[in-house]
Amino acid sequence: MGIYISGRTLTLTIGHDELIVRQRWEVVSIVNDIAIAVWFIVGSVLFFSESTTEIGTVLFLLGSIELLIRPVIRLCRRVHIRRVRGATDGVDSLDF
Repeated sequence: MGIYISGRTLTLTIGHDELIVRQRWEVVSIVNDIAIAVWFIVGSVLFFSESTTEIGTVLFLLGSIELLIRPVIRLCRRVHIRRVRGATDGVDSLDF
């Protein structure tokens, strides 16, 4: 990764493979966030009727599970990027 400044132009070079990996994981994260919103919105609407309360509860549970998946997606992304980088850059290191 490199940062080059020429006049008023700033160029950030990450590397082709890392950029592709970041974009793919970003899409996965966005899709997950949309699914969370859908589960909770539909579940909320279903709570308006007593006959659909049970399915609404199931959708709330699905939304909660998706919330748990969010940090798992971020962790997988970090591990994947670390592999692509060859663990040479300590920025995304998993050292605790």
